[in-house]
Amino acid sequence: MALLEAGRVMGAASGRNGGHVNNGTAHDFAGLAASLGLDHARRLYHAFDDAVDTVERIAREEQIACDFRRCGKIKLAAKPAHYEKMARGFDLLHREADAETELVPRERLGAEIGSERFFGGLVFRRSAQMHVGRFGTGLAEAARRQGARIFENTPVLSLKRQAGGHAVATARGTLRARQVLLATGASRLGPFYFRRRLVPLGSFVIVTEPLGAARLAALMPTGRNGTTTRIIGNYFRTTPDGRLVWGGRARFALPSRASDARSGRVLERGLHETFPQLGRVGIDYCWGGIIDATQDRLPRAGEQDGLFYATGYSGHGVQMSVHMGGVMAAVMDGRPEANPFRGLAWKPVPGHFGPPWFMPLAGLYYRLQDRIS
Repeated sequence: MALLEAGRVMGAASGRNGGHVNNGTAHDFAGLAASLGLDHARRLYHAFDDAVDTVERIAREEQIACDFRRCGKIKLAAKPAHYEKMARGFDLLHREADAETELVPRERLGAEIGSERFFGGLVFRRSAQMHVGRFGTGLAEAARRQGARIFENTPVLSLKRQAGGHAVATARGTLRARQVLLATGASRLGPFYFRRRLVPLGSFVIVTEPLGAARLAALMPTGRNGTTTRIIGNYFRTTPDGRLVWGGRARFALPSRASDARSGRVLERGLHETFPQLGRVGIDYCWGGIIDATQDRLPRAGEQDGLFYATGYSGHGVQMSVHMGGVMAAVMDGRPEANPFRGLAWKPVPGHFGPPWFMPLAGLYYRLQDRIS
């Protein structure tokens, strides 16, 4: 097996995220069941459970020192209406998909988070966190031990289907392969079919100076991952060395040195609004990365014109991309039923043909929705 990596292993979005390894879909489970049917929704939900288990198993079996920890996650309601929606869908979620979830009303929220900005929450106990950069480099080393050949700084220039397989052209030569798996974001560089269906989004992160155990315990007593229910929301967690990682969409812009700095200032304001007791805490790190999102925020995997693919993780790639590696190996070995995302229709994004020209307009629309929802 050969892996063609355009840059360095873990050099792009895979190593530039918030370190969450969360179960649960991006969707409200009740809404997903209403649109897809209960059995289909349950299958998708459990795929994310399986993905967290896969990451934990690999980290343990390959002895990857990545600070993997089953800390759980709390999804925090930014408005009363958001909590009401959580409460309406909770019984179905708890009964049909995840008996380990717990609804936390506002009067008990102080046991979970030291902030007055939220109106309740939903706990997912199977979620985890880790240092993703260390996990990814450990995963690459494990793959090499199993015989994989990894070619870094080798972007694919063209991909042509031919008798018996594919010709994969790079600046270092052409590889001929019986099967090819597109296992990366394809919104900018992949075949046109995928570029029309995937939208590149910038996601940004800041990391505080070390805060000390006492201050961290006051901010996040349970040490869970945190996410918020706003469309332009935040995700955050603590680190083993006593920092707070705080991330979010911040701005509808792609990352660059200047864009990261501007987004970091937006994130810093949000951090202080959520935890004003921190005062003017120092920010030691700031970065941005690109995620590929589908229109409905569900991943897609399968085969298109002889090319296998698993992509569109929409912010859940840490766990799902790892898990889908094994899944797609089974699919490519003739077991399509292994794919939890089989059968999902995948229409192109209207008006989208490559560069996301509409992102500023989308940003305005989503900010409006956050105000009125």
